Amino acid sequence: MKSMSNVDIFTISNELNNLLSGARVDKSFQPTKDIVVMRFHVPGTGRIDLVMQCGSRIHISQYPLENPTTPPTFPMLLRKRVKGAHVESIKQHNFDRVVEIRVKKDKYYTIIVELFDKGNIILLDDENNIILPLKRKQLSARDISSKREYKFPEERGINPITASESEFKELFENHDSDIVRTLAMNGLGSLYAEEIIKRANDIIELDKNTPNNEISDEQLSALYTGFKDLFDNLTEENIKPQIVKNESKEDVVALDLIKYDSFEKTYYKTFNEACDEFYSKKVNTDIKNIKEAAWNKKVNKFEKRLRLQQETLDNFYKTIDDSQHKGEVIYSNYPTIENVVNVVNQARSKDYSFKEIGKTLKKAKKDGMNEAQIYESIDKMGVLTLNIDNTTLLIDPKLTIPENAENYYEKAKKAKRKTKGAQIAIENTKKQLEKIKAKKDIAMENIAVPKKRVKKNLKWYEKLRWFLSSDGHLVIGGRDANSNESVVKKYLEPNDIYLHADIHGASSTAIKLNGDELNDSLIKESGEFAASFSSAWSMGFTSQDVFWVHPDQVTKTPESGEFLPKGSFVIRGHRNYIRGSRVKLAIGIVDYEGKRIMAGPIEALEAHCENYVVLKPGFMKKEAIAKKIIHKINEDDLLTLDDIIRVLPSGKCDIDEEYHQRKKYEKN
Repeated sequence: MKSMSNVDIFTISNELNNLLSGARVDKSFQPTKDIVVMRFHVPGTGRIDLVMQCGSRIHISQYPLENPTTPPTFPMLLRKRVKGAHVESIKQHNFDRVVEIRVKKDKYYTIIVELFDKGNIILLDDENNIILPLKRKQLSARDISSKREYKFPEERGINPITASESEFKELFENHDSDIVRTLAMNGLGSLYAEEIIKRANDIIELDKNTPNNEISDEQLSALYTGFKDLFDNLTEENIKPQIVKNESKEDVVALDLIKYDSFEKTYYKTFNEACDEFYSKKVNTDIKNIKEAAWNKKVNKFEKRLRLQQETLDNFYKTIDDSQHKGEVIYSNYPTIENVVNVVNQARSKDYSFKEIGKTLKKAKKDGMNEAQIYESIDKMGVLTLNIDNTTLLIDPKLTIPENAENYYEKAKKAKRKTKGAQIAIENTKKQLEKIKAKKDIAMENIAVPKKRVKKNLKWYEKLRWFLSSDGHLVIGGRDANSNESVVKKYLEPNDIYLHADIHGASSTAIKLNGDELNDSLIKESGEFAASFSSAWSMGFTSQDVFWVHPDQVTKTPESGEFLPKGSFVIRGHRNYIRGSRVKLAIGIVDYEGKRIMAGPIEALEAHCENYVVLKPGFMKKEAIAKKIIHKINEDDLLTLDDIIRVLPSGKCDIDEEYHQRKKYEKN
């Protein structure tokens, strides 16, 4: 993957500083070993994710990456130290491939993002000491370890933003090389080195391979003019973010370059957006390839096991056939073999060694003796190797001929017994292989390749908690203290009904009656809604009392001497109670002013959609349960994980499998 150039980092840093200055730091994540994502909240804009990849890139991203269930050490430390901090500045260090993100919480912290070589991300304290690096490194001039003072890499090259003409010309006086190498090796890289030369060629003819000692003053002046012409675009903010490509190359750049005049160009509003499209597309492919390779490794393990087991079984069958055949050959050639065995035994009785016997038999074979023609060799233990009709036999002279034959038959029997176990093992491996292949197919179909997060234009009620009752009434509730205020002050009308769970920490809920009469099913569903979106859920309750009153009983005026916090109200007069409202929700896609996700009572979801998931208080985190839900209900690819997480109640959840099993049984 292409690493960002110094020019890219200059442009990105300026954009990030303008966008994130004053932003609040939220959570941090580490999707892969070299990628860290910091989430920020920008007033008036909302969530912004900053992706930092060691040695490669830094930019805002609309493509959320899948995060590990258990966060690694580095993002956990970032959460502990800088969550809740506010961004003071983001800047490039000395036009180098280093970015400094300075934030303030109880004190100042700096996040260093190194984008040269293999890169690094490092958290520093207010005294410039390293709290923790993503990667520990011991270099000759730099020790990147905890509790060490952080040292920036040695400055080299030229800063095109501040460089004077004399500094520029000194480059060529101090380097024994040619034009293009001198520019490239002084912090500009090959792309911008060649671009400067192309611009200089508009003034005077110039070969990029011209040695420095052969450059004329006119050529040097033309080079400086090209240099200024190019980099003045940065200081004048004449930025043209774009992705360029032809048949063989694709690149992302912040400026219009002569080198890319013939390329197809796609322009973007910001360089961050251009980088996001360029890099995220490549990362998506990498993620899919990595996950596919991991699954292939698991599949290959079982395929290799199956192959070895099949080879073992084939060897058993071969042993059976071979051993039975050898036993038959022994009996078919009984007299011939017996003659040779007798010769050996007689020689042994006369104290001849096996070596001497072997020499005698070998000579007899050479001399043409018929009985010796089957002889091949004899080992130091006296075992004969005979060859009859291209069949090699091992014959022990100490045993009878039938006993030698029986050895082979017994060997065949043992192999036959082993085939049964081998066949069972093969069948088991085949089943395991089929299972792992099926899992791979499902995993690859549902692989969480990042999809672009597009900010949706939400209806007014979608910014709150809401559901459409089974008889078509809209019920809304607050998400927090601010929206609880809005429900009562902005949306609660005289003919509506106000509900609240009888517990501290609950949503202010309103039934929009629109002139209709209140009925039992509506009040029951609304009670379950109010109970579920309360602290009863996070406490793991299965039921919760809820009360309801008329709008004129709800007031913001406290008793004398009392104080009401934001989002709280005083209820005057009689309260009507709904006892034991069920703490349980269903989630699905409903068609209400267009298709959209809805979380509400089970009866409401049953009335408005066929495919839904029932949830109860449980133990799974929101991200994990959202992945399960999206797999079950996202048939038309309408939803993202964020859409589902947004409508989930506060606290952990489980899918109510018992409910779904019962429904499945009832259908059958």
